[in-house]
Amino acid sequence: MTVRPPTLRDKRRYLLVRVDPPGTPIDQKELYYAVSDAVTSLFGDTVAAIMVQAVICAEGDRHIVIRCRRGTERELATALSTITACRDTRIALRIIAASGTIESLRERLHQKTSGNAAADGTAETTSAEEVTGDGAPVSPVPPGQSHGDLTFGGKEYLVSNCDGQKVDVIEKGFKNTHRLFLTRSDLEEP
Repeated sequence: MTVRPPTLRDKRRYLLVRVDPPGTPIDQKELYYAVSDAVTSLFGDTVAAIMVQAVICAEGDRHIVIRCRRGTERELATALSTITACRDTRIALRIIAASGTIESLRERLHQKTSGNAAADGTAETTSAEEVTGDGAPVSPVPPGQSHGDLTFGGKEYLVSNCDGQKVDVIEKGFKNTHRLFLTRSDLEEP
């Protein structure tokens, strides 16, 4: 059998997806089943057959590349956002980038990690800051640590995740706690 020329091949798109929380062990086969179930439950078997989604590879310990047919990236991204668990492990999937080749996604991931290393001398040592109610910085919180107190808008919060420019915080207390997804610009002085 001969190889199809590029003009007759299906056009594919690849999504670079980050798995949260960091360090979560993910089996690619189980993730494939979770993605397939999410697509089928949202859009039905017909769209799932048109989409032809597949988990291609894991990049590092936290990123995964998922393939789909060109033109169905938006539906796949919607389905990925509905996944909350893979087997018994609670996860969240965040879309980082979409591209026509896996190599360009690998370059983008490499630039992201080397950009943090070039800025600070170590990989991912950027930090969020605790602030008072008026927005004044108090002290830095190292990334990856799930502790640190923060006062924002007159309420006390616990820093649950600090990754790059994103800072996830949970309101302290037992009842009616709120989760906020902030950026560093939200925490800086105006």
